[in-house]
Amino acid sequence: MSTASVPLPNWITYGLMPFLNLVVAFLISGVVVWFIGESPLDAVTLLLQGALGNGEGIGFTLYYATNFIFTGLSVAVAYHAGLFNIGSEGQAYVGGLGAALASLALDHYVPWYVTMPFAVVGAAIFGAAWALIPAWLQAKRGSHIVITTIMFNFIGAAMMVYLLVHVLIVPGKMAPETRVFLEGGQLPKLDWLIAMFGGKLGPAPFNASFLIALFMCVVVWVLIWRTKLGYEIRTLGANPTAAVYAGIPYVKTVIITMLISGGLAGMMALNPVLGASARLQVEFVGGAGFVGIAVSLMGRSHPLGIVLAAILFGVLYQGGDALSFDMPKITRDMIVVIQGLVILFAGALEYLFRPTIVRVWQRFGKA
Repeated sequence: MSTASVPLPNWITYGLMPFLNLVVAFLISGVVVWFIGESPLDAVTLLLQGALGNGEGIGFTLYYATNFIFTGLSVAVAYHAGLFNIGSEGQAYVGGLGAALASLALDHYVPWYVTMPFAVVGAAIFGAAWALIPAWLQAKRGSHIVITTIMFNFIGAAMMVYLLVHVLIVPGKMAPETRVFLEGGQLPKLDWLIAMFGGKLGPAPFNASFLIALFMCVVVWVLIWRTKLGYEIRTLGANPTAAVYAGIPYVKTVIITMLISGGLAGMMALNPVLGASARLQVEFVGGAGFVGIAVSLMGRSHPLGIVLAAILFGVLYQGGDALSFDMPKITRDMIVVIQGLVILFAGALEYLFRPTIVRVWQRFGKA
């Protein structure tokens, strides 16, 4: 029997194998750091201190993690249906338009907690709308979802630049951005949450969108594993032919799945647009849509795994900035290399150790 078809306990599939991949990625990163003349142990210490050593670092780490939770969930929902949504970047970008329009319309009249539901819905609707055409092309015309979603990233970026430069820009200003939202259009910081653990948030933009992200994790778990639609999504992803023979509507399921996926990606905009900068700016997504692919793969497309993987990448982002400052030899490009190694082993080489683990499990695990 091929090792690929041998069942393993969940603690191995979802715990041990990702852990081994992560360890190998960091060991190779340590070799790279040693090769340029720095101590790997010192580098790891500085990275962790920068990301988790104080309230401000934790705030920035969780701020980045919030972006990755949303985009990771977006990729995961599509993946369960056998769809590889590469368009979370563009869907988040367009979702920012929906969130910003809600704040621009309401921030003069109502407090933030009234604006927030409209911003959430607006971001989700705009993100879902940007996923609709690729979904329809996949379901009705057989156009590959990977190709169409990639192309829509570029189209969405061009459209958003046009809107910010020619339509939404503040008259008399050069910066391609909307006006700053009033307090009624901003999400509050979660400084009280950091204070509960004795820290101070400082300038970190950690805000209420983190709680929304955690809530969406619960929603996605219920959707995928506790509803009829979730069962249909998982069946379609496992065997499309069998799903169709079982009466599961292919076109409907593909389109609904991609709408949910796009909506989750669009909600990522709440964090930087309403939480951090309080305005809509060019390129605010900053690659979070693509990082979400690695987060979803590393988290095995499960909400809990996605949260943990998102926090890991948040540590790499925030700790990497601190590391490059304290160790000038380790440039920002080196941090990208380390992130790339984690993505490589968590994604492309995620089953690197499976054959060995299967043989060990068959020999000792069942004894």
